[in-house]
Amino acid sequence: MTTSLTTLELLKSRRSLKPTMFTTPGPTDAELTEILTIASRVPDHKKLTPWRFIVFSGPARAKAGELFAKACVAEDDREPSEVRLQTERTRFLRAPLVIAVVSRMIEKPGVPEIEQLLSTGAAAFNLCLAANAMGFGTCWITEWIAFSPTVSAGLGLQPGERIAGFIYIGTAAERQTDRDRPALEDIVTHWQG
Repeated sequence: MTTSLTTLELLKSRRSLKPTMFTTPGPTDAELTEILTIASRVPDHKKLTPWRFIVFSGPARAKAGELFAKACVAEDDREPSEVRLQTERTRFLRAPLVIAVVSRMIEKPGVPEIEQLLSTGAAAFNLCLAANAMGFGTCWITEWIAFSPTVSAGLGLQPGERIAGFIYIGTAAERQTDRDRPALEDIVTHWQG
C-alpha cells in the first residue's frame, strides 16, 4: 500500500484505530520487514537494543488466544465465563497482524533505565508510523495480557523483559474521527532563566 501524504501531513493526521475497526489486508512479508526495519531506527544510547519484537500472524494469532484463555483461567479470582474465554481466544483475531514490543533492561553504566524505556517507546511508535505511512491503521495497546505472568512465560519472555504493548496492524474498516488534542498553551512553557 502506498499513500501520497507528506511526512508532516502524516504526523498531523495520524490516529490510532480502535481494535474493532480493522479488516484485511495486513502488511505483506516485504512490508512487514520494512516496518520492523524502520521501527529499529530509533535513539538507542550505547547501542543496547533494549527492545525486541514478537510477530503474531495467521494461525499464531488464534494460538495466542488459547494462551490468553489459559492465563485467564489461571489468574482470575473466579472462574471466567465462556463468553470471557471466547473474548480472550479471539483477542488477536481483531487485526490481521499483531506485534508485541518487548522492553528489556540492560545493566550498563551511563544508560539509565528511563533511556532504555524511552527507546522502547520510540521503537513502538516508529513501528506505528511506518505502518501508517504505508496506509495501514495501527493501535498500540497493552490490556491485561501485557501484565500476565502466564502470558509472559508462554511468550518466552526472559527475566527483566516486559511487554511495552501490542501493536495491531491492518486496513481500516472505516475512517475514525479525530479526537480532542491538548491546547499548546496548556502544555508548553518557555523557560526564561
